Amino acid sequence: MEYRRFDDKIVARIDKGEEIVEKLALICEKEGVKLGYITAIGAVNRFTAGVFSPAEKTYASREFCGDFEIVSLTGTVTCKENKEYLHLHMSAGDESGKVFGGHLNRACVSATCEAVIFVFNGEVGREFSCEVGLNLFKF
Repeated sequence: MEYRRFDDKIVARIDKGEEIVEKLALICEKEGVKLGYITAIGAVNRFTAGVFSPAEKTYASREFCGDFEIVSLTGTVTCKENKEYLHLHMSAGDESGKVFGGHLNRACVSATCEAVIFVFNGEVGREFSCEVGLNLFKF
């Protein structure tokens, strides 16, 4: 992984074999990002994505293996308990054009991943909502 910061933007290359969520979190930690927006494209060969059930207040996660192009990877950076908190979603397409995705737990790069982190001046926290079952923005 390599990255460069340009004022309020960070441009990163995550390399083959590296795990995307882990590397994005590491960049945010190193750069002190407390509030931001992430977008990325690239290729993965394994990823785990989930869908939240509001009725059950649980995630159903599924692992996908094969050759996939990241159609969209977006998310937010906030803070929870004084640590960066990434909330990411990803859609990825296979060779037949089928797209799979959801809440991103992890993704392994097969070729490259190009990410941009837009850093905002400020901080937004997270707090668990028993009613919803998720860590919501805390202003």
